[in-house]
Amino acid sequence: MARINKHRIGSSSRRGKGFGRKFLLTLLVLIIAGGAAAGYILFETEAPRVSINKDLKFLGGPIEIAFQATDQKSGIKQIVITLEQGGSMLQLFNKSFPRQAWLSKAGPAEVKDTISLDARHAGAKDGKAELVISVHDFSLNGMLKGNSTELRFPVIIDTKPPHVTVQHAQKYITPGGSGIVVYELSEPSEHHGVMIDSTFFQGYPLKGSEKRFISYIALPWNSVQPEHTQIIAVDQAGNEGKAIFSMRFKKAKEKKDRINVSDGFLNRKIPEFQEHYPELQGTNLEKYLFVNNKIRIRNAEEIAKICTSTITSEQLWHDRFIRMAGAGRAGFADQRTYYYQGKPIDHQTHLGMDIASTARVAIKAANSGKVIFADYLGIYGNTVILDHGQGLASLYSHLSSIDTTVDKMVDKDELIGHSGTTGMAGGDHLHYSMLVHGIFVTPVEWWDQHWINVNIKNIINDSQL
Repeated sequence: MARINKHRIGSSSRRGKGFGRKFLLTLLVLIIAGGAAAGYILFETEAPRVSINKDLKFLGGPIEIAFQATDQKSGIKQIVITLEQGGSMLQLFNKSFPRQAWLSKAGPAEVKDTISLDARHAGAKDGKAELVISVHDFSLNGMLKGNSTELRFPVIIDTKPPHVTVQHAQKYITPGGSGIVVYELSEPSEHHGVMIDSTFFQGYPLKGSEKRFISYIALPWNSVQPEHTQIIAVDQAGNEGKAIFSMRFKKAKEKKDRINVSDGFLNRKIPEFQEHYPELQGTNLEKYLFVNNKIRIRNAEEIAKICTSTITSEQLWHDRFIRMAGAGRAGFADQRTYYYQGKPIDHQTHLGMDIASTARVAIKAANSGKVIFADYLGIYGNTVILDHGQGLASLYSHLSSIDTTVDKMVDKDELIGHSGTTGMAGGDHLHYSMLVHGIFVTPVEWWDQHWINVNIKNIINDSQL
């Protein structure tokens, strides 16, 4: 029995030693595997990626660029943008990110940003240079330096702003009035036009000239005297040139009008508006007020967008705009107070001219242009908008029918529709509006050949001599 017990004890010891060796071997394998995995993570070799949104050829004044840097392994550590010129290096941008982890992503996988590069402020000199964009990740690869990607762009440094010369500026202007500014630029510019306070009016080339430009300007109906009127031009290097001009401001006389809203009118109109705007709720009067306010604002925003995003750069119109024959029912900038059952319920401004003759009369284009809208438009009902080029547009609304199509080029006096009562119209008539860069202006000036000759045509002809 003693031998048997002794044999069992020895066997157990050997088994214990075997288990220990296996455990140590397994632990060693795990340590090696863990170290390999950690090494694979910490010493990953994939370089980050970087791209920008434009092909840079010139640098000078402030130029905005959007860049995107990505690294799906260890993450972005640093982004540096420098300018190399004549053996010297000027730093334009530097952004670093702190390490967030070791065995997982240490930095952001993606960085998107829009920055302003200002070579002039950094001290660069006019001439050739090289813009360098470098992105580094958190890898310990390459003697702990990490992986990096570098983009290089040969650029021309230009720190001189374009010279702007005013050739003509509108002398007199009123709220709701129009005019032009003609100017000359010393060099090609990516962005140029007239700034009246915070409103920008794009400039367009005058026919037959590469350096002379025209900008149609306007003041809203409720404008006060402008404080700042200037021409600005930004060249390809981001340098901005300016020229200040002045205009004599004349106040416009206030005109008032009274509109009576009857139950009969509401019963006729609300079903039409309900069809196009199913969100209308409440009584007929509440629905009417929603349309006359909220929908009116929406319509104005849509018109401004249409008239500023679909502009033809050439002048399509010629001479005065035709006024439809008929009696004037309402004027531009009439201050309308709406009454229901003898009580005032609303106040709005009428931004056009109402003209009436007979029912369903033919409506013709007031001047040559391109159809940029032909559809239903809230308070305006069935509407056609024509682009006459260089920021000038005309609007025809309350139509019973639209007899033209979007993108069609129409001649002056060409049929585009028939008058009607769609939209916020109490009776058959044409609501006619003129717009300059999306700003409603009085059509009276554009109906007057003498005004056009004095304020536009003669000026253009003189500048082309």
